[in-house]
Amino acid sequence: MGEKGFLVVISAPSGGGKTTLLNNLLKLDGDFVYSISATTRDKRGREVQGRDYHFLTAAEFKKMKDDEQLVEWAEVHGKYYGTPLKPVLQWLDTGKVVFLDLDVDGGVQVKQKFGDDALLIFVKPPTYESLKERLKSRNTETSQQIEKRLSRYPKEMKKGHQYDHQVVNEDIEKATKEILSIIKKHSKDI
Repeated sequence: MGEKGFLVVISAPSGGGKTTLLNNLLKLDGDFVYSISATTRDKRGREVQGRDYHFLTAAEFKKMKDDEQLVEWAEVHGKYYGTPLKPVLQWLDTGKVVFLDLDVDGGVQVKQKFGDDALLIFVKPPTYESLKERLKSRNTETSQQIEKRLSRYPKEMKKGHQYDHQVVNEDIEKATKEILSIIKKHSKDI
């Protein structure tokens, strides 16, 4: 893309399609990399340590936080999530576009720390009902867990307005192209 690297934060309500969008985008450019988050939550299904997340104990996570080894961190649904700092800085130094999959609070933290070197994109579902259906169709959580995730929806939608761009994910290919266009424009502007 360019000589100067920057961060692209992708946030969405749970079930909003972030993972699919990120996978699509990462296939499009060799300068795109994905920062794997650290978390204290349990692995789901076929998730793999070091590929999907860095699964940590609460004590390991706390040490990273206390040693300021995280770009950002948050408690979400009773578990801790954070972005390891070292690989992000290395990628930025080599001109990479570094994708972060974060909740809205983490995105705001990144923008505060990195300013114009962070591009925040909020992915919105077409409707609340479509989001609810996506969560149910994943078959990865109980109805109680789904309701807990949906309870964050109003807050997430409100904080999404603090982002640089908002993209409605009604059609995954169209949303991917729209995000790519935003990234290309940002790389020219910095």
